[in-house]
Amino acid sequence: MRYTKKQRALAIIDLLKKEYPDAGCTLDYNEAWKLLVSVRLAAQCTDARVNIVVEGLYERFPTVEALADAGVEEIESMVKPCGLGHSKARDISACLKVLRDQYGGKVPDDFDALLALPGVGRKSANLIMGDVFGKPAIVTDTHCIRLTNRMGLVDGIKDPKKVEMELWKIIPPEEGNDFCHRLVYHGREVCTARTKPDCENCCLRDVCKRTGV
Repeated sequence: MRYTKKQRALAIIDLLKKEYPDAGCTLDYNEAWKLLVSVRLAAQCTDARVNIVVEGLYERFPTVEALADAGVEEIESMVKPCGLGHSKARDISACLKVLRDQYGGKVPDDFDALLALPGVGRKSANLIMGDVFGKPAIVTDTHCIRLTNRMGLVDGIKDPKKVEMELWKIIPPEEGNDFCHRLVYHGREVCTARTKPDCENCCLRDVCKRTGV
């Protein structure tokens, strides 16, 4: 069978659902603002390390107001293990100040409003929209970009926004957020970046463009 991109996408979605039925965000959070902080810290850092670092950060600054009032230097000293400490601390401080001053400490549920927050890009905004507010979202992280190119859902596109726009054409809106979470699991366990993908044991081998049709 020759798949169209949409047919291939739907087949992949179904197979990933069976393989990773409980896949979700691997950043720990219990409030929307904490996910905003964690996703900024996760740039060029593992989610596992971020989850460890934020424990101390939230113990020291347990509310939006507390973190907004904190000095950039103090934030930086606590988030330094995540790398890029100064720029991340600066963005977190500025972002939390906006939440405090403009949104009453709440995270806005509007995509453009999220994008306007300091340090928040499309990937972060989509993650918030999907995980916090349950709205259609496609999070084009490194796993998503690598896997969708390998699978044949996009063709040689590396720019995150362009990949996102192509995926919106073929992924049902209600499936996008969970699909991207499952790509993270699959990208870590099977379709890896640093080693050869384990195509022989891949649940997608019959529908992936790399190994199937």
